[in-house]
Amino acid sequence: MEAYCVKCKAKKEMKDAKQVKMKNGRGAMKGVCPTCGTGLYRILGNK
Repeated sequence: MEAYCVKCKAKKEMKDAKQVKMKNGRGAMKGVCPTCGTGLYRILGNK
């Protein structure tokens, strides 16, 4: 899954991506940038 890295200023493929559930019940993917190690977060659509 790809997410935007704020430090690298580019879309990167998440490393160690895990699906999580936010407080409001929506799903999201949480991972790490393979280049700089910054945390990445991507909100998933309504599925």
